[in-house]
Amino acid sequence: MIRLLKAYLQPYRGRLAFVLVLLFAQAILNLVLPDLNADIINNGVSTGDTQYIIQAGGVMLIVTFVLVVVSIISVYWAARIAMGFGRDVRSSIFRKAQDFSPLEINRIGTASLITRNTNDVQQVQMVVFMGLTVIVSAPILIVGGVIMALRQDVPLSGLLLIVIPLMAGIIGLVLSRAIPLFQVMQVKLDRINQVTRESLAGVRVIRAFVRTRHEERRFDVASSDLFNTSLRVNRLFAVMIPTMTLIFNLSSVSVMWFGAQRVESGGLLIGNLTAFLAYLMQILMAVLMATMMFIMVPRAAVSAGRINEVLETESVVRDPKVPKRVAAGAAVGSVEFRDVSFGYPAAEQVVLEGISLTAGAGQTTAFIGSTGSGKTTLINLIPRSYDVSGGSLLVDGVDVRELSRDDLWSRIAVIPQRAFLFSGTIASNLRFGDENATDEELWHALEIAQAREFVEAMPGGLEAPIALGGRNVSGGQRQRLAIARAIVKRAEIYIFDDSFSALDFKTDSQLRAALRRDLTSATVLIVAQRVGTIMTADRIVVMDEGRIAGIGTHMELMATCGTYQEIVASQLTAAEAQVA
Repeated sequence: MIRLLKAYLQPYRGRLAFVLVLLFAQAILNLVLPDLNADIINNGVSTGDTQYIIQAGGVMLIVTFVLVVVSIISVYWAARIAMGFGRDVRSSIFRKAQDFSPLEINRIGTASLITRNTNDVQQVQMVVFMGLTVIVSAPILIVGGVIMALRQDVPLSGLLLIVIPLMAGIIGLVLSRAIPLFQVMQVKLDRINQVTRESLAGVRVIRAFVRTRHEERRFDVASSDLFNTSLRVNRLFAVMIPTMTLIFNLSSVSVMWFGAQRVESGGLLIGNLTAFLAYLMQILMAVLMATMMFIMVPRAAVSAGRINEVLETESVVRDPKVPKRVAAGAAVGSVEFRDVSFGYPAAEQVVLEGISLTAGAGQTTAFIGSTGSGKTTLINLIPRSYDVSGGSLLVDGVDVRELSRDDLWSRIAVIPQRAFLFSGTIASNLRFGDENATDEELWHALEIAQAREFVEAMPGGLEAPIALGGRNVSGGQRQRLAIARAIVKRAEIYIFDDSFSALDFKTDSQLRAALRRDLTSATVLIVAQRVGTIMTADRIVVMDEGRIAGIGTHMELMATCGTYQEIVASQLTAAEAQVA
C-alpha cells in the first residue's frame, strides 16, 4: 500500500504539506484548551476573580473559534486530496486494463477488474481520507497528551503505563486474526460480481433452460460465503469495540478515584485534575480513533495489493521501444503470414502451425474450416490480440511486432463474431469508425451494410437510441450496424470474423455484393461457416486442425481439396456447389 500511496499522492505534495500543518495546529490547539480550562479553575473560579474568568474565557473562545476554522479547512482539503487520489487510481487501472491483451484479462478476470476499480479503490481512498484526518493527529494527541498529563501530575500519569499497552495488545491480537479474513473477503466479493455478471448477461439462456432456481442457489452460495466471512470479521471487532469502551470508562473512573485522593491530600489542584482527565480522554480517544483506522488499514492493504497487481502487470503484447514506419511505396493493405505458428501459454499443443499465405489489396480472402480449426485465432493475430509464437506476420511489409499498435490499428477495421454496440445513438456508434464522418457518409455506410432501411424506420433515424450492447436491436441489425461502423473507418484492411452469421441469405448476398463494389482497393478477410458466403471470394483458405488444407478459388478447391469438398457437401447440393 505504501508504494501505491507514494506514487499517487506525489502530485498532491503541496496540499498534503498544507493539510499536515493544519492538522498539527489543530492538535496543538486541542492540547492547549484543557490547560486554559485548568488555569481558569485554579486562578479564577477558586479565588472568585470574575475579571480573570472573563479574560481567560475570552482567550478560550478565540482558541475554540480558530480550532473550528482550522478543522473545517483541514477536513475540506483532506477530502479533496482523497477524492483526487481515488480518481487518479481509477483512471490508471482503467487505462492499464485497456492496454491488456486477452491473456491478461482472462487471467485476472473481468469481474475482478471491475471490483478492483470500484470497491478496492474505495477502500484505499477511505484510508487516505481517514489517515489525513485521524492518523496524523492521533500520534500528536497521544504524545502531546502524555506530556501535558505529566505536567499536571506525574504519579497519576502512571495509569497510562497500564492502559495504553493493554489497548495496543488487544488491537494487535484482533488485527492478526482479521487480516487473512480481509483477503478472503475481497476474493469472495469478486465471486459475487462474477456470478451476478454471468446471470445478467446470460438471462435468456438461463430462462430457456429453466435454470433460474439453479442460478439463484449459485448466487446464494456466493453471497453466503461472503456473509459468513464478513460475520467472522465483525465478530472480532464486535468484541474489540466494547472492550476499548470498557477500558476507556474504567480509566476515567480510576483517574477520578485516585485524583480525588490526591486533591484531598493537597498534592493536586482541582483544575489540574480536570485538565488531567481531559488529557486522558484525548489520549484514549486518539487511541480509539487509531483503532478504527487499524480496522480499515488491513482491508485497504489487501485492496492496495490487488490494485498494484493490475498496475504492475505488463501485457505480453507491447509496443516496440522504437516503432518502425511503413516505407513509402509499400504495398498498402498487404497481409503476409510467413511460416506462422501460435500456441496459447501453458497449452500442450500449438493451435496454428506452418501458416504461409499473402493477402493483397483489392482481394477478398476467405477462411473456412470446421469448428476449432484455428480460423478466428489466425485472423486475431493480425490486430495483435495475440502475438505469433513462431514465424512472422507482416502488414504493409512490416512485422506487426515492430509497428506501434496505434499505427497498426489505424490500418485495420475488425467486425468481431459477437457484434457489440455502445450505449448512445446510431450516429455515435458509427462515428467510432471516424468521429469526423458526416451524416452523408454514415448513410452511405448504412446503405452498403443493408441497414439504411431499418434505421430510417427507427424514431430519430441516426439519432435513434442504442442500449448497452445493442440489446434494443436484433442480432442481424447489430451485425449490420457493426459492419457499417467498420465501413465508416475507411481502413486498408477489413476483417469480417463470421460477421454474416445472423443475416438471411438474401441480405448476406446483397451485403457482400455492395462490399465488393465499395471496397475495391481494400484487403478483405472473411471468416465464415457458410460456404455460400465465401464462394465468390478471390481466394479461399481451408483450415484443418491449425494447418492450411488448401488454398484456391471455389472451383479449384472443389477439384483438389478433400476437406473443402466435405464442407461443401454438408451444406450444398451438387448443383449449388457448381455455381460460383
